[in-house]
Amino acid sequence: MPLVACSMDPLTGFTRDGCCQDHPLDTGKHTVCVEVTAEFLAFSRSRGNDLSTPRPEWGFGGLKPGDRWCLCAARWIEALTAGNAPKVIMAATHESILEHVSLETLVSFSLDYSRH
Repeated sequence: MPLVACSMDPLTGFTRDGCCQDHPLDTGKHTVCVEVTAEFLAFSRSRGNDLSTPRPEWGFGGLKPGDRWCLCAARWIEALTAGNAPKVIMAATHESILEHVSLETLVSFSLDYSRH
Protein backbone atom coordinates (compact mmCIF):
# COMPACT_ATOMS: atom_id res chain seq x y z
CA MET A 1 0.00 0.00 0.00
CA PRO A 2 1.44 3.41 -0.92
CA LEU A 3 2.30 5.85 1.84
CA VAL A 4 -0.25 8.67 2.15
CA ALA A 5 0.62 12.24 3.09
CA CYS A 6 0.87 12.98 6.79
CA SER A 7 0.39 16.76 6.64
CA MET A 8 0.57 19.54 4.10
CA ASP A 9 -0.31 22.20 6.71
CA PRO A 10 1.92 22.29 8.60
CA LEU A 11 4.17 20.96 5.87
CA THR A 12 6.07 17.99 7.26
CA GLY A 13 8.48 15.27 6.26
CA PHE A 14 12.26 15.25 5.99
CA THR A 15 12.04 16.61 2.44
CA ARG A 16 9.01 18.78 3.31
CA ASP A 17 6.78 16.94 0.85
CA GLY A 18 4.12 16.09 3.46
CA CYS A 19 5.19 12.44 3.69
CA CYS A 20 7.07 10.46 6.34
CA GLN A 21 9.43 8.78 3.87
CA ASP A 22 12.48 6.82 4.96
CA HIS A 23 15.07 9.02 3.22
CA PRO A 24 18.73 7.90 3.15
CA LEU A 25 19.98 11.34 4.31
CA ASP A 26 17.52 11.51 7.22
CA THR A 27 19.58 10.33 10.19
CA GLY A 28 16.64 11.13 12.51
CA LYS A 29 14.30 8.79 10.60
CA HIS A 30 11.22 11.07 10.56
CA THR A 31 9.02 8.12 9.61
CA VAL A 32 6.18 8.12 12.18
CA CYS A 33 3.13 10.23 11.36
CA VAL A 34 1.53 11.40 14.60
CA GLU A 35 -1.18 13.74 15.79
CA VAL A 36 0.52 15.79 18.48
CA THR A 37 -1.04 16.52 21.86
CA ALA A 38 -0.23 19.19 24.44
CA GLU A 39 1.23 16.44 26.65
CA PHE A 40 3.51 15.19 23.90
CA LEU A 41 4.65 18.72 22.97
CA ALA A 42 5.54 19.37 26.63
CA PHE A 43 7.36 16.01 26.78
CA SER A 44 9.34 16.77 23.61
CA ARG A 45 10.25 20.24 24.91
CA SER A 46 11.46 18.66 28.18
CA ARG A 47 13.75 16.43 26.08
CA GLY A 48 15.29 19.43 24.30
CA ASN A 49 13.18 19.41 21.14
CA ASP A 50 10.74 22.33 21.29
CA LEU A 51 8.24 21.67 18.53
CA SER A 52 5.72 24.33 19.58
CA THR A 53 7.80 27.50 19.30
CA PRO A 54 7.79 29.04 15.80
CA ARG A 55 11.18 29.15 14.09
CA PRO A 56 10.61 31.43 11.07
CA GLU A 57 14.28 31.19 10.09
CA TRP A 58 13.62 27.52 9.35
CA GLY A 59 10.17 28.09 7.85
CA PHE A 60 8.64 26.39 10.90
CA GLY A 61 5.49 27.88 12.41
CA GLY A 62 5.45 25.69 15.51
CA LEU A 63 3.05 22.86 16.24
CA LYS A 64 -0.17 22.96 18.24
CA PRO A 65 -2.28 20.09 19.59
CA GLY A 66 -4.08 18.32 16.77
CA ASP A 67 -1.39 19.02 14.15
CA ARG A 68 0.04 16.04 12.31
CA TRP A 69 3.80 15.71 12.02
CA CYS A 70 6.47 13.27 10.83
CA LEU A 71 8.18 12.39 14.07
CA CYS A 72 11.57 10.77 14.56
CA ALA A 73 11.18 7.07 15.25
CA ALA A 74 13.47 7.30 18.28
CA ARG A 75 11.46 10.20 19.78
CA TRP A 76 8.18 8.30 19.38
CA ILE A 77 9.71 5.24 21.06
CA GLU A 78 11.11 7.44 23.84
CA ALA A 79 7.65 8.99 24.33
CA LEU A 80 6.08 5.51 24.30
CA THR A 81 8.43 4.34 27.04
CA ALA A 82 7.66 7.46 29.11
CA GLY A 83 3.87 7.10 28.64
CA ASN A 84 3.56 10.18 26.39
CA ALA A 85 3.34 8.69 22.90
CA PRO A 86 1.01 10.55 20.54
CA LYS A 87 -1.45 8.68 18.35
CA VAL A 88 -0.13 7.32 15.04
CA ILE A 89 -1.63 7.67 11.57
CA MET A 90 -0.74 4.23 10.22
CA ALA A 91 -1.44 4.93 6.54
CA ALA A 92 1.07 7.79 6.65
CA THR A 93 3.75 6.03 8.76
CA HIS A 94 6.63 4.37 6.92
CA GLU A 95 6.91 0.63 7.42
CA SER A 96 10.55 0.92 8.54
CA ILE A 97 9.27 1.74 12.07
CA LEU A 98 8.47 -1.98 12.31
CA GLU A 99 12.22 -2.60 12.68
CA HIS A 100 11.89 -1.00 16.14
CA VAL A 101 8.27 -1.42 17.29
CA SER A 102 5.78 -4.23 16.84
CA LEU A 103 2.77 -3.82 14.58
CA GLU A 104 0.59 -4.63 17.59
CA THR A 105 2.05 -1.68 19.51
CA LEU A 106 1.55 0.69 16.58
CA VAL A 107 -2.02 -0.44 16.05
CA SER A 108 -2.75 0.12 19.76
CA PHE A 109 -1.78 3.80 19.21
CA SER A 110 -3.44 4.11 15.83
CA LEU A 111 -5.99 6.75 14.87
CA ASP A 112 -6.89 5.05 11.60
CA TYR A 113 -7.56 1.43 12.59
CA SER A 114 -10.42 0.27 14.75
CA ARG A 115 -9.61 -2.02 17.64
CA HIS A 116 -12.02 -4.96 17.54
